[in-house]
Amino acid sequence: MSRFLLIGPPGAGKGTQAVLLSQMLSIPAISTGDIFRSNVKNETELGRLAKAFMDAGDNVPDSLTNELVRARLVEDDSVAGFLLDGYPRTVDQVRELDEFLASRDEALDLVIELVADPEVVIARLSKRATEQGRSDDTEAVVRHRLEVYAEQTEPLIDIYSSRGVLVKVDAIGTVEEVTARIADALAARGISVPEPDSAAG
Repeated sequence: MSRFLLIGPPGAGKGTQAVLLSQMLSIPAISTGDIFRSNVKNETELGRLAKAFMDAGDNVPDSLTNELVRARLVEDDSVAGFLLDGYPRTVDQVRELDEFLASRDEALDLVIELVADPEVVIARLSKRATEQGRSDDTEAVVRHRLEVYAEQTEPLIDIYSSRGVLVKVDAIGTVEEVTARIADALAARGISVPEPDSAAG
């Protein structure tokens, strides 16, 4: 059983690392951002609600987010483990997740914090906005998202640190370098991570 959370500021590379770790550990990466963007693209009712918050750089309200994540965590492929990316983001969401996992006699095994300098994050996301044409990656929106992260999500780091399940990983470097650091951090906790190539085979 492997239940992980990947946490870090916008632009720290959580999405990229989540995909790689999902493949290496053979568990699904569950990204609220991907779920929201899919709904926006398909113009669902939830998507229209979520888009207004996302375009402003605000978090989608807990009530919408909790419902989506609960539904995803009870799907068959999540039974043996999962990697959460982008949830929980608030103390209330931590409480919601704790209650849900406790109802199944489960808990998070490890929380991986990707640490990145805010100015590096802004440069990364500005480049991504240009390449992908994303309306939620303008510099003003990114700076606001970083403020929201500091206010709402950084308190989670103290919570998980106090539980002894938090590991910090430097997120500045190539994708491969960061992946190797995460693998080392997991190995230090007794969790073996296959190499990406062997995992893919």
